[in-house]
Amino acid sequence: VMLLLRVLKLVPRLRASRAAWPRLYHGDVVATIGSAPDTTSATYQENYENMQSLVTEMKERVEKVKQGGGEKARALHTSRGKLLPRERIDRLLDPGSPFLELSQFAGYELYGDENVPAGGIITGVGRVSGVECVVVANDATVKGGTYYPVTVKKHLRAQEVARENFLPCIYLVDSGGANLPRQADVFPDRDHFGRIFFNQANLSSEGISQIAVVMGSCTAGGAYIPSMADESIIVRKQGTIFLGGPPLVKAATGEVVTAEDLGGADLHCSKSGVTDHYALDDHHALHLARKVVRSLNYKKNLDVTLEEPQEPLFPTDELYGIVGANLKRSFDIREVIARVVDGSKFDEFKAMYGDSLVTGFARIFGYPVGIIGNNGVLFSESAKKGTHFIQLCCKRNIPLIFLQNITGFMVGRDYEAGGIAKDGAKMVTAVACANVPKITLIVGGSYGAGNYGMCGRAYSPRFLFMWPNARISVMGGEQAATVLATITQDRYAREGKQMTPEEEAALKQPIIQRFEEEGSPYYSSARLWDDGVIDPADTRIVLGLSLSATLNAPTKQTHFGVFRM
Repeated sequence: VMLLLRVLKLVPRLRASRAAWPRLYHGDVVATIGSAPDTTSATYQENYENMQSLVTEMKERVEKVKQGGGEKARALHTSRGKLLPRERIDRLLDPGSPFLELSQFAGYELYGDENVPAGGIITGVGRVSGVECVVVANDATVKGGTYYPVTVKKHLRAQEVARENFLPCIYLVDSGGANLPRQADVFPDRDHFGRIFFNQANLSSEGISQIAVVMGSCTAGGAYIPSMADESIIVRKQGTIFLGGPPLVKAATGEVVTAEDLGGADLHCSKSGVTDHYALDDHHALHLARKVVRSLNYKKNLDVTLEEPQEPLFPTDELYGIVGANLKRSFDIREVIARVVDGSKFDEFKAMYGDSLVTGFARIFGYPVGIIGNNGVLFSESAKKGTHFIQLCCKRNIPLIFLQNITGFMVGRDYEAGGIAKDGAKMVTAVACANVPKITLIVGGSYGAGNYGMCGRAYSPRFLFMWPNARISVMGGEQAATVLATITQDRYAREGKQMTPEEEAALKQPIIQRFEEEGSPYYSSARLWDDGVIDPADTRIVLGLSLSATLNAPTKQTHFGVFRM
């Protein structure tokens, strides 16, 4: 007892003396990464020019897509007093706010001589009356706004974005319904035209508002878009809704009736009750749509902490010179990260282990993110490191950003014996089960199982974008050609023959060419294997807008499957 009393008497003196001691921290600031490139080097300049050329080509193609169905169709559209679809979106969104357009190259060179710019429909995420919404706008200048197979796929993808991220949907309807010559690929299957209305019903049931603005034709099955919306607006003397148009009515019943009398705004607002709001013109209709959104009583509740955004320390256009267009030329993915994240600050995780995979924490526009980027082929150590990091992010509710430049997992007898298959499976399992928002960006190659481990399309990232230099396929064209040539040589050997160099070259060349064509980002984007091809210099803003959209939805708890040990 006496000893305890003596100690207690000493406590005030110890506290007083310790108050004068400095606390020896290294600092409370996250380390920055990245370095200034040698912009005078031949490699940098060649990279810069090649990437700039690809970006210029991409922007030229985007401008053509934005023209829709061409000058004649646009002139006919505007002669009827209608705004063009992109003008409609612009007037719907909050002034000066950005629009994250999705799948601009949908349908690109997909139907031979038939040109279907943007798949005949414009989709994306934008802010309306302060609320982030998914916008789906038919482009009536493209084949009358009819639905091709890719149009359906793009519409369904927009609804998927809305569901995953809990975003209200606004449909700017101006469509002739299903494209009849392609009805077999549009109408009967599960993920065809009818799925649009199935989704509308279920999105509404989940509390995701459905708002339709009828600004033109809304025919046949398309009539269900406003009919199944929570609230519908129709433009007088312009919008029409009917299951069967005047030609079909005449053929079926002999009745002669005008489109306006059959399904115009006066009928549906005053008699049928199919629509709720009567608009005088496009401008008025979009004003009413903004009012509807204001009345949703919607509030975005963030599950993450926010910090003040900081610009990266390095110019974003330096990405052109660092990465370039030659996928055989390596680069440090940290240099890409340094030009995307706030203040170029990156808190790297397990930096000295499995170093062909770079993992760490950062912020983009103040939002916390966990970043996983490739610096080479994936080894067992890299896969286990990636798995560990994904688990951390899921426990902490931190969104994941995947930066893909991957040839795949390491192969060979020693690696197979070392368990590369089960270690790769750990990472694939972690990626598949992770319920935090996942966003994928392909900055180089995306090949084979590496695509799976780095959250390719099959692993449901909330958004997936590609750079114009990117390539995606089961393997590189040269590797595929070599594999097939080896198989053919073995067959020749069994038959007692030998393949000549000329025969080998003739076999390889078309394979390499085909893989080159099918690995193109435009081939991918045309088929909606991604959500768009973007300028590398826009990466930060695109990721920021994507992150903001994902954080409208509450994060679900992650439950991982069995990890094979």
